[in-house]
Amino acid sequence: MGNLLCCVQVDQSTVAMKEGFGKFEQVLQPGCHCMPWFLGKRIAGELSLRVQQLDVKCETKTKDNVFVNVVASIQYRALVDKANDAFYKLSNTRGQIQAYVFDVIRAYVPKLDLDDTFEQKNEIAKAVEEELEKAMSAYGYEIVQTLIVDIEPDEHVKRAMNEINAGKKNLRP
Repeated sequence: MGNLLCCVQVDQSTVAMKEGFGKFEQVLQPGCHCMPWFLGKRIAGELSLRVQQLDVKCETKTKDNVFVNVVASIQYRALVDKANDAFYKLSNTRGQIQAYVFDVIRAYVPKLDLDDTFEQKNEIAKAVEEELEKAMSAYGYEIVQTLIVDIEPDEHVKRAMNEINAGKKNLRP
């Protein structure tokens, strides 16, 4: 974003917040805009409209007392028609999303056995996405996609499971 002789440029895929004497006036779309700073006008900041991704790693325990690390990938973006809310209502978007993801995963996974956790990863992702959509829409954000990309049990559990599977293969005639 440039500023020369009371003109500002808002870059593609962003919007800017115009304020007059510290009060919000309007959302500026990409392009060139007149900004008479000597009349108290200024750009408070910019907001990206691009899809952003946040990977969240959450440790939790399953119903059969196995600790697992669940990695969720959240894709989200600010909505242009709610850019004012996205800019002014929420100061730490990534932290807010992470807190909701932790909350849903730590409520959902302890109800499942380890094997069920792997089988129901799509249901876990759906539960996370629904909760995030409800919460973040109030702040002007849209949840584009939620994926559970990895479920990794504790190293001792993985080793024990591999030994059990190896033992089963050796017992077959």
